[in-house]
Amino acid sequence: MTAQRVLIYVLRRDLRLSDNPVFHEIHQLSQQAQRPFTHVLPLYVFAAQQVEVSGFLSESGSKSPFPEARSEVGKFWRCGPHRAKFLAESIWDVKSQLEGLGNGLLIRVGLLGTVVEDILNQFQQAEDAGSVSAVWMTEEEGVEEKREEREVRKAAEKFGTAFRLWLDEKYFIDDRDLPFDTPSDLPDVFTNYRKSVEPLRDAPRKTLPAPPSLPPLPSFMPLQTHPFSVPDTYAKLESVLMKPLMAKPPLSNPPPFPSSGVSSAHPFHGGTAEGLQRIQHLIESGVMTGYKDTRNGLLGTDFSTKLSAWLALGCITARQIHSRLLDFEEGQDQRYQDTEGYGKGENAGTAAVRFELLWRDYMRLSTRKFGHRLFRLEGFRNDHSYAWRTPGSKGSSPEVAEMLDRFLRGTTGISFIDASQRELYHTGYTSNRARQNVASFLARHLGMNWKLGAEWYECMLTDYDVSSNWGNWQYVAGVGNDPRGEARVFNPIKQGCDYDPQGEYCKAWVEELRGLEEAQEIFQPWKVSKERRGKLGLDGLDMVERPLKKIDFRVGGKGRGGGSRGGRYGGSSRARVSGGGARGRGRGGGGGGGGGSFGARGGYRGRGSDRGREQDRQERE
Repeated sequence: MTAQRVLIYVLRRDLRLSDNPVFHEIHQLSQQAQRPFTHVLPLYVFAAQQVEVSGFLSESGSKSPFPEARSEVGKFWRCGPHRAKFLAESIWDVKSQLEGLGNGLLIRVGLLGTVVEDILNQFQQAEDAGSVSAVWMTEEEGVEEKREEREVRKAAEKFGTAFRLWLDEKYFIDDRDLPFDTPSDLPDVFTNYRKSVEPLRDAPRKTLPAPPSLPPLPSFMPLQTHPFSVPDTYAKLESVLMKPLMAKPPLSNPPPFPSSGVSSAHPFHGGTAEGLQRIQHLIESGVMTGYKDTRNGLLGTDFSTKLSAWLALGCITARQIHSRLLDFEEGQDQRYQDTEGYGKGENAGTAAVRFELLWRDYMRLSTRKFGHRLFRLEGFRNDHSYAWRTPGSKGSSPEVAEMLDRFLRGTTGISFIDASQRELYHTGYTSNRARQNVASFLARHLGMNWKLGAEWYECMLTDYDVSSNWGNWQYVAGVGNDPRGEARVFNPIKQGCDYDPQGEYCKAWVEELRGLEEAQEIFQPWKVSKERRGKLGLDGLDMVERPLKKIDFRVGGKGRGGGSRGGRYGGSSRARVSGGGARGRGRGGGGGGGGGSFGARGGYRGRGSDRGREQDRQERE
């Protein structure tokens, strides 16, 4: 029998078969007469430093050899329950796809370099196991991800195994087509970068088909090392991921889920099939066409694309979105023939989606340029001038810890902020517009360490993306690559009036507000008179009696939203963007179109004079 030559493909955030250059190449090579390998072993490792793995312990009472996967400053879970579930769904989806081609997916737990070294060692020690001819993986930009790549390379070299690092092709513009050669040449201002790669409609490369076949798994399958075991069903996998997160929930005293009238704006499941189906729905229903006008909405599933969670894990790619938009614009897909704008070229909505996808690219390239500075308190700007408040730090008062706790639980007394924080906790999602305001409130109004906000979003967001999240928090905090720097401060009262003029979003998630009608009181409930608080059920509430900040803004004065009355809390709250609020690119977690915001980007401004847009934006804030 011919000795097996095995290729190990380590998957991380490339959880798809279609438009995946690695699987495409594996299929192509497998069709050659002289094949470099006979078998393929796809591998996914739950990285113990990023995902809590104590639920995988095989024996009750045993202890994990790894510390809990918690953040540096706030000690939050690195991966909270919403993203853990979406991740599990995405992993199981790609596993099922591989099994459909006669292959499969080896799931393991630990540190990536150590796991690969152990697998290579098991192959070497086993009789008739064949040999591992190569280890492949896709390049990522984060500091931890770069460390993983070095450790996997080192493990491969230790066993004399070839190692190859592939370009990450899930982004809009291919690295090979960038107009500069070194990371330091990336412009520090997004507009300059955008101009260097326009026209955006012509920029992406073509997508790659899913492989019709793959070589089989090797006959020898390496074992998971003690003390962990890996479940053999999806239900069990989800259960072991959730077990430690439920035992020690992100908040010990969370806000209650509203009793009625609201549902998640992100009720989606992980995996390529779900992501591609979402793209089809967005185009077919006209959401893509109307995106530029609806992207600042707050309630419902279709005011923005919400593709960012699939993009973050590589279940789909930016160029797959672009390719399907082209089919719609050029009249090449009959499924969309009844949709307004079919066959009429690019429109304002589809252009805005491409613009947002480019923001995701820019965030990732900024991480490549600045490296570890993505996680430094002084940011890309290396700005040490601000004395950020951090609970538990030297000289920090107990009030600072209380401020953070109330911020996390959504009882700040600023209803727009509180609604967003409660929505985030319960659903793993909040809109890009809300993310920008939350970040500005924590960093600029409260003066709190912005890294606490970035870590909380890392924990809670389903669509968390390392570059988009951390880069956007820097941006709003004034230490990132925003040309306006610390001058960008959002007024969440005015923003609430502008983007939630009837208070529907705030009343949906902050149920205590549902008895209020006046906008002045909805957005600033501390303005409810003491005489009326008891009748409205507001007596004794911290958010009413002790707001963390009283922001000077008179509803009914300059700007929109004046005199508005509270509408039905369960209805639609679409943005009418003609005033109010910093429209600059926010950095949240990915709520915007095309794939993220604070997980990816911020608002599309369209074309025209950059200077004019800047002046217009200053007038709105």
